[in-house]
Amino acid sequence: MPLPALYLKSNADKRLKRGHLWVYSNEVDTERSPLKQFEMGAQVEVFSKSDRSLGVATVNPNNLICGRLVSKESKYPLDKSLLVHRIKQAQALRDMAFPEPCYRLIYGDSDLLPGLVVDRFFDYLVVQISTAGMEAVKDDIVEALVQVLKPVGVLLKNDHAARELEDLPLYVENPYGDMPEAVELVENGTRFLAPVVDGQKTGWFYDHRINRALLQPMAKDKRVLDVFSYVGGWGVEMAQAGASEVICVDASAPALDWVGENAALNGVQGKVQTMHGKAIEVLKQLIDDKQRFDVVVMDPPAFIKRKKDQKKGEAAYRHINELAMRLLGRDGLLVAGSCSMHLGKETLVDIVRGAGRHLDRHVQVIHQGGQGADHPVHPAIPETDYLKAVFARTYLP
Repeated sequence: MPLPALYLKSNADKRLKRGHLWVYSNEVDTERSPLKQFEMGAQVEVFSKSDRSLGVATVNPNNLICGRLVSKESKYPLDKSLLVHRIKQAQALRDMAFPEPCYRLIYGDSDLLPGLVVDRFFDYLVVQISTAGMEAVKDDIVEALVQVLKPVGVLLKNDHAARELEDLPLYVENPYGDMPEAVELVENGTRFLAPVVDGQKTGWFYDHRINRALLQPMAKDKRVLDVFSYVGGWGVEMAQAGASEVICVDASAPALDWVGENAALNGVQGKVQTMHGKAIEVLKQLIDDKQRFDVVVMDPPAFIKRKKDQKKGEAAYRHINELAMRLLGRDGLLVAGSCSMHLGKETLVDIVRGAGRHLDRHVQVIHQGGQGADHPVHPAIPETDYLKAVFARTYLP
């Protein structure tokens, strides 16, 4: 049975022809295909103004992004068979790039599965669905993951804010196997427990993996401050790599409890301390106490979630990075991170430059990093290229 047709306006197919996957509501020819006729999460065949088939998309008529292409051919709708194929393709990339099965297995649009994220922790999988189209096939998603990976447990961690944009309910569900409160992973030779049930997002952030690996040899015998540490991804890895002392700062007391667990898991609990509090307040306290560090890692949450947050968000990045630089010794290393897609790489570099000039420090950018191979960038979708890490050596000239 053919899928319902969704027709685009004249020239609205140009972006899709370049490889993009999104259809905006103002691009739809609503006279030929009224959006209100489609059910939320339904699949449609997308046609250009000239009736050329562009592929299969899932739709949400209530959203600005009303369609997301999942297949270039109408004979391949989004079902278990296609999901199995896409999962195998994604797994091949990750297994080529990483020694252990601990990675982001599915990264949405970049793996041609828009609205789906899956993180793998050895034999456990944590799934996040953010679109109505993926929600409609969630049973197929679980079955496909089980068929390909044969996990011990699968968790649907669907309590995140992105679902509200699609009018989807929030829930956490264990549809297959048994899922403990925390699961183990290995990253860059360091063991961690990720609190997948009650932690942030999927319980862990794999995206900075290659940047953390680069910092490890630089942190040896150094005093390290890890701000916005969550469960200690940066800090515990640096302690494991030979840092002399690490202080992890976070506003979440439960997250800092996990820092202690992860430090103990690697036998470095004697080198890792924690400070509970809001980052700005803790940084000011450390400055007042005349504390100095060899390395400061500043890895905050996204300060610019929407374009309207740009000015305020950039000011926040400037403020925290200047405070961080004040805590560096005469010759120190700042790692300035950002997961805000709307903050350009050159803007983050300029923020670091400005902080150095304000404090009369010479700044040398020695590395500019991004996300790892398990967060591949779709070259036609700039939104998939979001992560920044600026390594800046600063010293008094």
